[in-house]
Amino acid sequence: MIYYIFYELIFTHFKDRWSVVKALNVFQYVTFRTAYAAMTSLIISLVFGRRMIEGLRSWNIGQQIREEGPQAHMAKRDTPTMGGLLIGCSVIISTLLWARLSSLYVWITVVATLGFGAVGFADDYLKLVKRRSLGLTGRQKLIFQFIIACAVWTALFISTRYLQTKYSWNVSIPFLKETAVPNGISTIPSFVYLVLIVIVLLGWTNAVNLTDGLDGLAISITFIATTALTAFTYLSSDARWASYLDLTHRPEAAELTVFCGAMAGASLGFLWFNAPPAEVFMGDVGSLAIGGAIGTIAVLTKQEFMLVMVGGVFVMEALSVMLQVGVFKMTKRTSGVGRRIFKMTPLHHHFEMVGWKESKIVFRFLILAILFALLSLSTLKLR
Repeated sequence: MIYYIFYELIFTHFKDRWSVVKALNVFQYVTFRTAYAAMTSLIISLVFGRRMIEGLRSWNIGQQIREEGPQAHMAKRDTPTMGGLLIGCSVIISTLLWARLSSLYVWITVVATLGFGAVGFADDYLKLVKRRSLGLTGRQKLIFQFIIACAVWTALFISTRYLQTKYSWNVSIPFLKETAVPNGISTIPSFVYLVLIVIVLLGWTNAVNLTDGLDGLAISITFIATTALTAFTYLSSDARWASYLDLTHRPEAAELTVFCGAMAGASLGFLWFNAPPAEVFMGDVGSLAIGGAIGTIAVLTKQEFMLVMVGGVFVMEALSVMLQVGVFKMTKRTSGVGRRIFKMTPLHHHFEMVGWKESKIVFRFLILAILFALLSLSTLKLR
């Protein structure tokens, strides 16, 4: 909206009449708008965060704690939750203000974020109604997430078949520059690519959801991951950088840089209130929306596999749960006694059980997240 007012409406019509108007030419640059999208979402979060917390508290929307979880978490019972609404609103409003709304990829990402957020909202709402830590069943969540993933694929398929926006069904694999070529050796049938999209979107929504267990943990890692993803999105959308770094060139994804910047800003704004001791939790409405947004951006920019490195901490948390469940079922089937690798999963709970303080876990995981992000950026030229 701001882009159209200052650039399309004012600059293009009055640049030859008033020299001062020529300064508005800066609004055409995605880097400029990304920076201001980040600041806008940050300001929105900071301005309305306190009011939202007070509203959630007055409506008695408090966090329900699992009985089998660490006992130290019982003190967090009834802390306001569903704060992810603040993240989602900040990101969407900032994106609508600063992005070029003619971009199909922006709308795909916005709708996917809202869709996954709606699933999380339903889960949080049922938890509040039932006054327990279980909302939607695992199967119900997966079904809704699967439907949204299929909708993302459908939008890409239709745009490729009938619209000018072309999506190449090549699988871009890090370190192998040949796979970055659209319609090259790594191109697979579109219906097979659907499987990859489902795995990425379902995997990342649940990975972020599993990580959201300590004050400030998930949102601080989200800030690091989205900051790195902002760089990847910009580089893959710029022809010169994409060619130099052997990335799949996605010019249509340029405006997604603005969305990534807005997500990074909103993450910082929410962290202001979610830092230990947390005044509000994001809830599933926040974690599922964040995971869905990150996964969708990775799909649209061909960074599905690089995302494993960008969000390495999220991957660690998800893998710890998968390993724990897999080993437990396998040993129970073979010996009759289920064995565990970790004291408790996700991984951050294991370190709680061995005596690490919550703040120490958060900061150490944050350091790991920074290292993963730097590692991913350092591999850009390793092809």
